[in-house]
Amino acid sequence: MKQTIFTLLLITSIGLISCRKTGNDPNIKQHDDTQIQNYIQANGLTGMKRDTSHGDTSGIYYQILSQGSTVGKQPIDYADSISFVISVKTFDGKYINQDTLNLAHYDGVVGYISTLASNGPIMGFTKGLQSAIHDLVKYKGTRARILVPSRVAYGVNGAGSGSSSNVNNRIAGNQCIDYYVNVLTSQPVYDDYIIHEYMTKNGLTGYIPVTSGRAKGLYYKVTTPGGGTGDVMQDISNFTTNYTGKWLNGATFASTATDVDTKGTTTLSSFTLGSLIVGIQEALRGQTAGAAVSMLIPSRLGYGQAGTSGIGANVCLYYDFTVATVNNP
Repeated sequence: MKQTIFTLLLITSIGLISCRKTGNDPNIKQHDDTQIQNYIQANGLTGMKRDTSHGDTSGIYYQILSQGSTVGKQPIDYADSISFVISVKTFDGKYINQDTLNLAHYDGVVGYISTLASNGPIMGFTKGLQSAIHDLVKYKGTRARILVPSRVAYGVNGAGSGSSSNVNNRIAGNQCIDYYVNVLTSQPVYDDYIIHEYMTKNGLTGYIPVTSGRAKGLYYKVTTPGGGTGDVMQDISNFTTNYTGKWLNGATFASTATDVDTKGTTTLSSFTLGSLIVGIQEALRGQTAGAAVSMLIPSRLGYGQAGTSGIGANVCLYYDFTVATVNNP
């Protein structure tokens, strides 16, 4: 009896091991292609093409949703710098990142995309994505949907932390990935589009656009004028304020309450104007105590191509400031 039970356990273990595809398994291509074909059918996708740019070896499927201009343009090369926005979804639906208004951005050399596979701002910067942008998207201004097989994504090991059942912090092994990719022609034009979309969606009116000079691209609105007496805001000004900073998905990333841990009390945040991002400087310069100013800041006047902790590259921002005191040394 014990021998029978042991034999059954051994057979079961061998069966489980054999079901796990590895990067060296000659059937991994067939496994990925079956996943992709089933996904296309289950989601009613039409117009998907198989990548044949290198002899039909990548297993990637794609659809060009909007073609960027090719007139007088050279195709994207691995040494070229580009910026793009992506959304990422695994076929099992356990990892989804559609936050294209913050971290799901890239600004850098095409050949470096896959180096962010394990340490990027989000999971999804894979070898398959890099190849698809080079071989299939080809031109700036192009939007595409791309289905990447697991073998050029995160392979048998997957990515992230925890077990494969975890949602949104783990990509299981042998998972194919569904991408939307928008390779930008012009970051300022895209920023302006995003800002206008935000204003329309939230019914914001009365914002003044800055159309020239250092602050070009900024939108601001003085909702309450200052008292008109006392010091006027300059780069050297020290000031106290209540403020809130938001991404354009509506989520708050900074505020007086989080800065000084006061949550509703009267303690204010303190800043020197010249130490803040350019967009805030430009919107507040010339204001006096008592002024309330809202502002929509394009990425180049915010944290730019580099981003900062918790804020991705090329991210537009929204701020509200209510100035309490201004002191010019």
